[in-house]
Amino acid sequence: MGRFVCVLLLVCFISNVNAQDKVTLNEGESNENTIQNDSLAPVKRMSSNKPEGEEDEVPKIQDYLIISHENDTTYVDTSLTVYKDYKHNYLRKDNFGLIPFSNLGQTYNTLTYNFENTRLMPEFGARARHFNYMEVEDIKYYRVPTPFTELFARTAFEQGQLLDAFFTANMSPQYNFSVAYKGLRSLGKYQHILTSTGNFRFTSNYQTKNKRYNVKGHITIQDLLNQENGGLDDFSVENFESGDPEFIERSLLEVNFEDAESLLEGKRFHLDHSYAVLNPNDSLVNNDLSVGHTISYSDKQFSYSQVTAQTDLFGDSFNGSNLLDRSEITDLYNQFRLNYSNNIIGDLQVNVSNNNYNYGYNKLVILEGETIINRLKGNIFAAGAKYHKYYKGFELNGDVGLNVSGDFDGNYIKGDAMFKITDDISAKGSINHSSKAPNFNTLLYQSNYIHYNWQNKFNNEETQQIAFEIESKKIAKVTVDYSTIDNYVYFKEDENTGQVAPFQNSKTINYLRVRFQNEIKFGKFALNNTIEYQNVKDQDTILNVPEFNTRNTLYFSSHVFKKALFLQTGITLNYFTKYYMNAYNPILAEFYVQRDRQFGDFPRLDFFINAKLRTARLYLKFEHFNSPFTGYNYYSAPYNPYRDSIIRFGLVWNFFM
Repeated sequence: MGRFVCVLLLVCFISNVNAQDKVTLNEGESNENTIQNDSLAPVKRMSSNKPEGEEDEVPKIQDYLIISHENDTTYVDTSLTVYKDYKHNYLRKDNFGLIPFSNLGQTYNTLTYNFENTRLMPEFGARARHFNYMEVEDIKYYRVPTPFTELFARTAFEQGQLLDAFFTANMSPQYNFSVAYKGLRSLGKYQHILTSTGNFRFTSNYQTKNKRYNVKGHITIQDLLNQENGGLDDFSVENFESGDPEFIERSLLEVNFEDAESLLEGKRFHLDHSYAVLNPNDSLVNNDLSVGHTISYSDKQFSYSQVTAQTDLFGDSFNGSNLLDRSEITDLYNQFRLNYSNNIIGDLQVNVSNNNYNYGYNKLVILEGETIINRLKGNIFAAGAKYHKYYKGFELNGDVGLNVSGDFDGNYIKGDAMFKITDDISAKGSINHSSKAPNFNTLLYQSNYIHYNWQNKFNNEETQQIAFEIESKKIAKVTVDYSTIDNYVYFKEDENTGQVAPFQNSKTINYLRVRFQNEIKFGKFALNNTIEYQNVKDQDTILNVPEFNTRNTLYFSSHVFKKALFLQTGITLNYFTKYYMNAYNPILAEFYVQRDRQFGDFPRLDFFINAKLRTARLYLKFEHFNSPFTGYNYYSAPYNPYRDSIIRFGLVWNFFM
């Protein structure tokens, strides 16, 4: 599948290579550097289908539309800014608040949390493997006047590359399709930590000429494989951290085992369509009425395998070798909705939905006379409503949901109001309450390792959040949110077995976040800042985050070579205060609470030179990545600039036919 997509996109590349300077580009993101002064006016191009001397008008860049699953629309942005540098990574999004592991394609430690939630169902589990797993809300749809291609590439750690290739075209003004594949293979600096991942996406959307019927859908096929080695053994950890010159070469350091790997894979088929009962093109009608339906089927599996022999790190096992743990969930989701709007009431939606889920394993486990079931399956019926209205300068939004019947209770309510104080200053306030069941793998888990078998009946996790935001594009953006969390479910080492297991907290956790973002410009220089303060009131120290987390980028931007090339170069400082960073367990692919060792309080410096030539953006970075894992449960170590740096090169290239 991946080879087929790459061949298809190579053909598109060849056909488009002569047209790469045919669209005038625009700055598309707020608060970004506007020194490029891209024009919004259309440009002219010569057409091979026209007689000599005649020209076609090329569409403007804002005609290349990107549509979210909630129908929010933006357009293609090929500018080069510091915000694009923040997104030039494996996840392809700003990863502030995340600390990557030692190899590209592994998981991330989390420095900050957002407890706003509008889900009614428990999640699958193996959350450490889901950072690059594309969910429904991550899929975009397109509408373009001419075929459009994007190639994203970045070097990996030893013997591998990261490539994300994308192509979209409108077969008619009404019908669009897109196909994309992101693939990674990276050997890594240590023994047995190879990563090999693939994300295939196909999207399609159609709109009738009278715009009364709209349909969009996608197919995703994803597989994320990681070799697991349990971390460095104690002898290697001690000598590496002491700076012993004989232990500087990472590939020679001994690890705890070299016969295990974890794999998250899944496929999804998603369709969303709606029909306008009242004609949306009728200017005499003040009322809009439409009906809609969403159907989504997903099948997801996570497996942990260990071929040669079990390891004492995880205790006793049922089998001495050829260990394989495999969990699976299938979910069929249907939602029916009715949308009504007019100038007085606003926009109102009511909906009903059904989740048919089947999670579990293909065997029963009898442990100490107790039988651990192998399946959690059933039907959940839910109802909800959404509201949107502009009223006297305020933009109001509301969203509620409730599980009406089924084995899992759940509900949420979310509301926000935004007010534009001046042309430059806006303010927003929001409130959110959520109650839902903990993730499936905390309720039921089976493994070859004896201590990793359980079934629990936990209470719903209850969260409340109030948030406020004020933004001035000229000055700064400040966000504040305060959350309380009850019945929090987490992983930690069991005092009796010494192995990781789920627990539920009985006390209330209070969590405050304050984030400040701004950019100060002086001539062609700029200083971009993101500073976050966090405070947790938690008697049992379950929710651990650094008190301060900051990212500061000082950079220079300018056109060079008679404006043929746009250049940005600078340095980024990342820093967070010392705290008890969560540890990682490969059997569960989950992070768990540890209180043995603190990490942080060291700077990480990235030096970069980025350039834009026509529609190509080139990225060169001398990057400090995280230090090695120290033992099977830690993936960080004291900072050492000589052992924690690598030169990375990448590009993003857009082609317009």
